[in-house]
Amino acid sequence: MRAPSVVRALAAGLVLACLFPVRPAHALFGDEEARKAIIDLRARVAQVDDAQRARHAEAMAAQTRLSEQLGERMTEQLGVLRRSLLELNNQLEALRAENAQLRGRNEETRHVLGDLQKSQQDVGQTLDDRLRKLEPVKTTVEGREVLVAPEERRAFDEAMVAIRGGDFERSVQMLSGFQRRYPASPLIDTARFWLGNAYYGKRDYGSAIASFRDFVADAPSHPRAPEAMLAMANSQAETKDAKATRKTLEDLIKAYPKSEAAQAGRQRLAALK
Repeated sequence: MRAPSVVRALAAGLVLACLFPVRPAHALFGDEEARKAIIDLRARVAQVDDAQRARHAEAMAAQTRLSEQLGERMTEQLGVLRRSLLELNNQLEALRAENAQLRGRNEETRHVLGDLQKSQQDVGQTLDDRLRKLEPVKTTVEGREVLVAPEERRAFDEAMVAIRGGDFERSVQMLSGFQRRYPASPLIDTARFWLGNAYYGKRDYGSAIASFRDFVADAPSHPRAPEAMLAMANSQAETKDAKATRKTLEDLIKAYPKSEAAQAGRQRLAALK
């Protein structure tokens, strides 16, 4: 702070030198007015210096206060910012934890959904398999194409295997059961025909006659109807009922004159006479 004062003092000296030319010492010190002017000028210069120092000090103090205020504000703002950052970090951590939980739940949900889909597929496949087993299939019986459920066809075939193997007792049970279980089956008439043959095979001629009679009465247009009448006549012959035998053979020839059974019936009828 001293350098500006020295400069100002030199400047003041130059001004005085210009205003008051150098005189001999005895003349300078004898001039009372000049001495007073110098003293006054110096006092003014000192006042100016003091004022400048005061302003500088005041400016420095103001700058210090401003710096302190700015520092306090910055400290306060930094504190607020730190708290905000801390709160934001806590929120981010909470979001990360929640996101991790959601991912875990999503994984669990996907796993459960996968199991459910697989279970549904298995159930669907099982249901399809069961329906396929129950779904009617085309089959040809006695020259006719009909729709028959697989279980129904299997029961009929098993009964036929028994009768072809000579197990007439078992075939009677199976064919009787078939009629009770599948009364509306397209195979019911054929089953009734073979039931009569099964009775005949086990020598139960009365049951055979009844079975053949019911078959012809319910299905007169069936391809096996002529054979059933001939078989009924044979059963009646086994019971020594010649009258009934003759009547059945005559009815056979009359109802189905062009059938092979009718031709055989004519021969049997001729033998009876």
